Amino acid sequence: MGRLQDKVTIVTGAAKGLGEAAARLFAAEGARVVLTDVDQENGKRIAAEIGPAARFNRHDVRDEGQWRDLIAGVVAEYGRLDVLVNNAGVVEAGTIESTTAEDYRFVMAVSADGTFFGCKHAIPAMRHSGGGSIINMASIASIQGESLVAAYCAAKGAVEALTRSVAVHCSQGRMNIRCNSVHPSGMDTPMVRGFGAKVMSSGLAPPQNASPHGASPLGTPKDIAYAVLYLASDESRFVNGQRLVVDNAMSVTAGYVPPPA
Repeated sequence: MGRLQDKVTIVTGAAKGLGEAAARLFAAEGARVVLTDVDQENGKRIAAEIGPAARFNRHDVRDEGQWRDLIAGVVAEYGRLDVLVNNAGVVEAGTIESTTAEDYRFVMAVSADGTFFGCKHAIPAMRHSGGGSIINMASIASIQGESLVAAYCAAKGAVEALTRSVAVHCSQGRMNIRCNSVHPSGMDTPMVRGFGAKVMSSGLAPPQNASPHGASPLGTPKDIAYAVLYLASDESRFVNGQRLVVDNAMSVTAGYVPPPA
């Protein structure tokens, strides 16, 4: 307990899945948590369940003006910003040939643009606070080839590369701000559970190297939340510009990955 005691944190995409798990864990570890999402109903419910340590802001990460207003409001209310988790993301089924321009721009806008704006506007606030930690949610899709999610691969690749740029910028500027990325495999979240239906409705065939034994097992949102907690805490004060892969060796294994014992 208390690994984030009194730290002021923002978690985007916190109305479900990985963002919800991170927000709940942050609050349990003593943080003050601002949950953001476009899903007001779930976001408000989760913040209320967490209690006085949390509040919810409706926030579209694609809109730079909303980023300015969000961070200015957090600093005005709490006096500082210590941690930002750029978690908001979406996925659409599509290969490089079948993905529409609209789907590509939507996926890129949420994941890549949203992360860019978050980093851009969090840095001045964190510098004023004396430092901080930015955690960007990437994916093993930025590491390995995944044919059915071309736009998602591109977006998460952009997130990973931007993370290194931000880390070097802050390090060379002696800002005491760290920036790292987390790379999950499939986790048991609404986005992942709903992806099969998207593939079916798109008419896409499974990849040729799909395992005959079925899909590899899913991790849980808490598996990622604990990784994010480590990067948010002072325990990782010397970790900067790195990618933390949480995938049970899936990205380095051919075929099926058995569940943990």
